[in-house]
Amino acid sequence: MFKILSINPGSTSTKIAVYEDEDLQYLHTIRHSYEELAQFNDIFDQYEFRKRIILKKLKDDEVDLEEISIVVGRGGLLRPLTSGVYEVNDRMITDLKQQIGGHHASNLGAVLASEIAGHIPDCKAYITDPVVVDELQEVARISGLPQFPRRSTFHALNHKAVGRKYAQTIGTNYEKLNLVIAHMGGGISVAAHRLGKVIDTNQALDGFGPFSPERAGTMDAGALIKLCFEGKYSLDEIQKMLVGKGGLVAHLGTNDVKEILHSIQNGDEHARLIIEAMAYNVGKEIAAMLAVLEGNVDAVILTGGIAHSVFVVNYIKKMIAPMAHLVVYPGEDEMAALALAGLRVLRGEKARIY
Repeated sequence: MFKILSINPGSTSTKIAVYEDEDLQYLHTIRHSYEELAQFNDIFDQYEFRKRIILKKLKDDEVDLEEISIVVGRGGLLRPLTSGVYEVNDRMITDLKQQIGGHHASNLGAVLASEIAGHIPDCKAYITDPVVVDELQEVARISGLPQFPRRSTFHALNHKAVGRKYAQTIGTNYEKLNLVIAHMGGGISVAAHRLGKVIDTNQALDGFGPFSPERAGTMDAGALIKLCFEGKYSLDEIQKMLVGKGGLVAHLGTNDVKEILHSIQNGDEHARLIIEAMAYNVGKEIAAMLAVLEGNVDAVILTGGIAHSVFVVNYIKKMIAPMAHLVVYPGEDEMAALALAGLRVLRGEKARIY
């Protein structure tokens, strides 16, 4: 039996979990207040603070670090890479410290994993399937301007985990299937998985695709350019329109889908229209990925927190069911996905080099 420590830093929390092989033994979410985080100028300045809290919490809860075989952290905004498990090395940490791909709390994952693994004899640190996983087919990279190639930025960790989970349920391997997977959370990513590789996906951070609870998705480029040069908004304000204050937040003032669905039940027709529009856009993106796979698809999978909503799922199902078999895996389990990646290494899978 192996024990794996998973570490998942988020913008206002750090999740830690211990698995014994596939079985969860310990799970805790450490909340970080605005006041605690306000003392740091940059996300990366928080790693010593978060490390101390993690180690103290594990000690207080009598988690014996000596029993941990491997530490797996959430991957950050690194250089584009192939899907897989990567041992944390100096180059990775340097790129994360320089934040070459942008500022995000996930950039702390590899560093926290490495620092904590350093407290454990014969223990190494790894990451797996960060959002920058890039397996796009070449034709999918081309945009209408050569200086703006399409980028692969999506919820790779949950996409890959759900793909493997579905494959297991039907007695086969993820690498033998063609799937379209739609992750619906604070951001929404829809990807075409062909025989274990994501050959096309929307750019789910600040790029294109369905709008989501917090992100604007595909925009009218001409209108956006005019807005940028009107002088009313700063660069930071416009970036926040695209990520953080876009989507449902812009239309309805909240990113809480449960709250919006409750308003719909109470007769809010405007809220109904906006939620239906979001689901409609997801359905369109799924249909596009079905075309990418030339209709040769084993299943369409809906996952992420919004997949708990029967209202949203049924709307998408109405659009997609005539074209493909649809499966729903609501929620996401990033902690288990991290742990299972570590377990694969412990059982003999060779880790990749960053």
